[in-house]
Amino acid sequence: MSKHVFKRAGFLAATVGIAGLLSAGIASAHVTANVYGPQPSKGGYGSIFFRVPNEEKDAGTTKVEITLKPEYALSSVRAKPLPGWKAEVVKSKLPAPVTTESGTQITEAVTKVSWTAEPGNKIAAGSTEFQEFQISAGKFPTNVDTIEFPATQTYENGKVVEWNQPTPASGEEPEHPAPTVKLAEKSADGHGGGHGTDSKATSEDAHASSSSDNTARWLGGAGLVVGALGLGVGAGATLRARRATAVTGKSDTEGK
Repeated sequence: MSKHVFKRAGFLAATVGIAGLLSAGIASAHVTANVYGPQPSKGGYGSIFFRVPNEEKDAGTTKVEITLKPEYALSSVRAKPLPGWKAEVVKSKLPAPVTTESGTQITEAVTKVSWTAEPGNKIAAGSTEFQEFQISAGKFPTNVDTIEFPATQTYENGKVVEWNQPTPASGEEPEHPAPTVKLAEKSADGHGGGHGTDSKATSEDAHASSSSDNTARWLGGAGLVVGALGLGVGAGATLRARRATAVTGKSDTEGK
């Protein structure tokens, strides 16, 4: 195989490896809402994980606040305890009663959930760390396909970033998109899929949390391995090409 082929192979492998590492960083740059396991459905309950990366080079994240829109009328919301962070669930009187599919009128609902870092804790400065904050919520509305969770991220230097921009119909992502979760259709038995009751949602939280942590670690490790392999293959191919060139040059000299 010619040295030119080796060089092209090395360049391609290195490019793939670097692109893998860069894309992993870009994908995690926004605050996102994630679901591990069954997708929450209309009229049901479910667990949602808010993944919060740190984008400030010189300041850590010390507070995260999630807004629950009044029209969703989420009357049951629980925040999973997170060591080093103080969680607060705020319930407010709704501007106008919301009538559920069964005819029940809801006048109060949870409108905010926040996590504030205790002294000595934060999401560290730089772009290498993130934290996940979990809630169990319901019943989800039946008249929308996607729910939005505007988020506010506060840094220790006082900077506040609002992740509250809706994604337009064109699908083009805004600069600070609001975290969103798609709702599945109700199951045939009339229950909201995902989690049928609040108690069931609570009992499944521990399993979902453990699975999500393992999944996140596995995916992060896999991304780094793929990137490292790509860089390794590229470096190896380049080294072989140089050795082949050196041998060729030596042979030509000896022939003369």
